Amino acid sequence: MSVYLTGSIWVLAAVLGGALIAYLVRRYGLDEGRMDNNDAAGQAFTIVGGLHAVVVAFVLISLFDAATTVRDESYSETQALVGVAWAAQALPEPAKSELPRLARDYADTVVRVEWPELRAGGTVPDQGWHELQQMREVLDSADIPGDDDWLTGEKTQAADQLMTIYEQRQSRLNAVRDNNVGLVVWFVLIVGSLIFVLLPNLFGGTKQITHIIIVSTLAATTTLLLFAIYQLQNPFGGGAKVGPDAFSQAITRLS
Repeated sequence: MSVYLTGSIWVLAAVLGGALIAYLVRRYGLDEGRMDNNDAAGQAFTIVGGLHAVVVAFVLISLFDAATTVRDESYSETQALVGVAWAAQALPEPAKSELPRLARDYADTVVRVEWPELRAGGTVPDQGWHELQQMREVLDSADIPGDDDWLTGEKTQAADQLMTIYEQRQSRLNAVRDNNVGLVVWFVLIVGSLIFVLLPNLFGGTKQITHIIIVSTLAATTTLLLFAIYQLQNPFGGGAKVGPDAFSQAITRLS
């Protein structure tokens, strides 16, 4: 189902729920003292709304920044991968031919095997780690004359790039787990949203249709923000949906 259609269903359900609650409160609730409640209810609404807005904004911004970081780090990982393959061109055989081949295999593994698992929130197999381990072993076995400073520098550069791949890969694999909004945070978000939407029912003085519109609008807006948080939890799927474009480009460069 499209993310836009799913979001529309969420918002529509919230609008209907908010409208129903507002109607029932005005239809069967007690009107006595509702006007006198406005000052106290207004202060409570301001405090609750402010606190809720801070929590929602903090979660949304952190998830959005995390998705941006994942996208940027995927390009850093592939740049280091291409850097290893290019530095290997100066090394003796078998590193000269083996490292570019292993780099292509690694990028292909990320695109075909790892990315679908990351998108689904599943467990990524160890194939990519094994390929990086092979790259390290091939690089370590490259026999460089001790008096050739240029070749030594190329090997050192390849080793540095390989370490960068290790670091960026680990960060990528941790992104799904680290970005997952915990149960406690979801409890705060949902309960805070309910209180925020229900508090306006204490206000008096507005016409019934106006009251229903106000409550429905608050319910729709709050639900839309919760839906955005839900979609941004996994930077590889949902609304964020960071793709393996960087690795696909790396495969093209290494072919």
